[in-house]
Amino acid sequence: MTDFTFHDDNTAPEESKPLLAKSRAAFGRVPGLHAVMAEAPGLLEAYQRTHELFVNSSFDKDELTVVWQTVNVENACHYCVPAHTGIAKSMGVDDAITNALRDGTPLPNARLEALRDFTLKLVRNHGNVDDASVQAFLDAGFTKRNILEVILGYSQKVMSNYTNHLAGTPVDKPFEKFAWSPADKAA
Repeated sequence: MTDFTFHDDNTAPEESKPLLAKSRAAFGRVPGLHAVMAEAPGLLEAYQRTHELFVNSSFDKDELTVVWQTVNVENACHYCVPAHTGIAKSMGVDDAITNALRDGTPLPNARLEALRDFTLKLVRNHGNVDDASVQAFLDAGFTKRNILEVILGYSQKVMSNYTNHLAGTPVDKPFEKFAWSPADKAA
């Protein structure tokens, strides 16, 4: 594995310093993911902006969590699954939703299950989702806007999941208690 630098204000490229300050202001610290991404200021900025856009999409907190964790689990991200478990708790998402996503077990309602199913099809088929699956998603009460917002959320997760895979980013201290590995996922 390549050794990546976990940047701080002393080592980060100049363009990344205000982005790290933004992370510190938002989280009270610089998450390890952001410290790694600081090597490429454009990536860190894109990640932060994509996160803001997705959080401000039409999805509620449960739906945001379903998209994030579906992608995180599918991509087996050792860092993002625990991080989004903690984030879900801070957002007031029911533990039954979080546990079902982490474990690959049924979600508490059909609407959220339809969102997970559509997100998985989008990820697994590289965006080539058949018409019947799109219609099933729409029939579950979602919209064409939601289809595109799933792509937005997936875009955010590609940046974080792939960075963490390549850098082997250690799970941040506040999220260590939510550690997860692909073996934790139900078969």
